[in-house]
Amino acid sequence: MSITELHGGSTPEPLTPADGPAPVVRRTPAWAAFLLRLHFYAGVLVAPFLFVAALTGLAYTVTPQLDRVVYGDLLTAAPGGPPKSLAEQVAAARAAHPEGTVAAVLPGTDGATTRVVFAQPDLGDREHTVYVDPRTARVEGQLTTWFDATPVTTWLDDLHRNLHLGDLGRHYSEIAASWLWLLAVGGVALWWRRGAARTRARHLLVPDLSARRGVRRTRAWHATTGVWLAVGLLFLSATGLTWSRYAGGHFGSALDALRAGTPEISTSLTGAPPPAAGEHQHGGVTAGPADPATFDRVLAAATDAGLAGPMRISPAEEPGDAWTVAQTDNTWPVARDRIAVDPVSGTVTARSDFADWPLLAQLSSLGVQAHMGLLFGPVNQVLLAALALGLLCVVVWGYRMWWQRRPTRADRRAAVGVPPARGGLRGLPWWALLPGLALTAAVGWALPWFGGPLLAFVVVDVVLGALARRRRRAAPVSPAPAGG
Repeated sequence: MSITELHGGSTPEPLTPADGPAPVVRRTPAWAAFLLRLHFYAGVLVAPFLFVAALTGLAYTVTPQLDRVVYGDLLTAAPGGPPKSLAEQVAAARAAHPEGTVAAVLPGTDGATTRVVFAQPDLGDREHTVYVDPRTARVEGQLTTWFDATPVTTWLDDLHRNLHLGDLGRHYSEIAASWLWLLAVGGVALWWRRGAARTRARHLLVPDLSARRGVRRTRAWHATTGVWLAVGLLFLSATGLTWSRYAGGHFGSALDALRAGTPEISTSLTGAPPPAAGEHQHGGVTAGPADPATFDRVLAAATDAGLAGPMRISPAEEPGDAWTVAQTDNTWPVARDRIAVDPVSGTVTARSDFADWPLLAQLSSLGVQAHMGLLFGPVNQVLLAALALGLLCVVVWGYRMWWQRRPTRADRRAAVGVPPARGGLRGLPWWALLPGLALTAAVGWALPWFGGPLLAFVVVDVVLGALARRRRRAAPVSPAPAGG
């Protein structure tokens, strides 16, 4: 049979009155038949990607605690008197790290050390961060970092995103995120259809454990846990896709088209004097090594402008441009305001407040922080860990159901259960099929690692169905028994 054949195969012949009353046959709707088969195959083929993503994501949830254990002496400053000037702290970092250029300074707040970030061409997208005690200007040590993340956090982040395989490995996480939403929604739809409303309400919170063992008991745990996790899994799928390789690119293009992306902040200094012959300047400050005293001037301007808490001060990248100061507090309520400052006069030349960002940009930023376990602190970490553990259990129960449904008769033994019968699409009305195909094509374009595997599944399933029909037609027909 092909995937376009009606679910359940041939219709049984009606009983004659002599056979007694005909039993009530509950026919599966076409949409449910197709969804069940798709849910089964997606679960079997995509579940390994989900399992790895959940396992590596679970490990990533504890990175703040790991950082404090492994790098506590570098990240934490000793209590004491008032902090030294940023000029002294930057000078101390420069003395300990004479190579490279200062790319940013993150002043220490709330007992944290000041981080002085150095960029070097040979490091690629990595940087060297020197940790300075703000009260003594003593260098506590240095690490190779990635976007301010420590080596342990970077290693676990790479493991979760790409399995340390670079761009090639990013496909695995995008496959998982692209199919997770369909598995969650499809699973809830199938669960909703299985029982009466009273049964559904009762087993929304507690699985139906009336069966002592077997596939029914496993399905109860699988279904109820999946319903519990559904909203969280949809969130992880959506936020994971926003920075995936292909779907994330489409998402970014859509935000740009809607003018709903993160606003740029202008660093242009109108009327800035051109650089003199033989030198480059940042608004009058010689380019190259940034003057450490300028960091204090820019920090004072940021404080006067109302910025507080953790901040990142970045020197201008081009001669004659303003420096930027960005708040980096990603814990709710977040502080993400940014300003541009003339490094000579200390005047604020541009500002971008988080409250003024487009709504989609705000939601995207908050979603990323929540996905990383930062938005709500330890509570966020616990929720993510629970989601990861629950997803691991759902995957294991799914494979267990596949094994429990295997044929066990001596003449029909198999290692795993047979898939649900083909034939969901043929029973759909044309007015539902055509819009559904158009919607699927649009989603498949936006999520290539959903559309591509889905098309491959349909093609392979149609081919296998055609081969099965040919084998049945070619099989010899057994003669009817004599007598009677």
